[in-house]
Amino acid sequence: MTFASIKTAVMKFVEDEDGLTIVEYAVAGGLVTVFVVAAFETLGTNVNTVIEALGDAIAP
Repeated sequence: MTFASIKTAVMKFVEDEDGLTIVEYAVAGGLVTVFVVAAFETLGTNVNTVIEALGDAIAP
């Protein structure tokens, strides 16, 4: 093997983006999932606070 053939093989591997697209989608999906869970946790806490305030206002 010559240096030129090794360089060509490495450049071909670096420029190949087929597998990279799948990894990008997986990372993006994971990040979206984390943000959705965090949003629902915050929303649930806020709704719980409002319901407790309403319950306290109604209680004798």
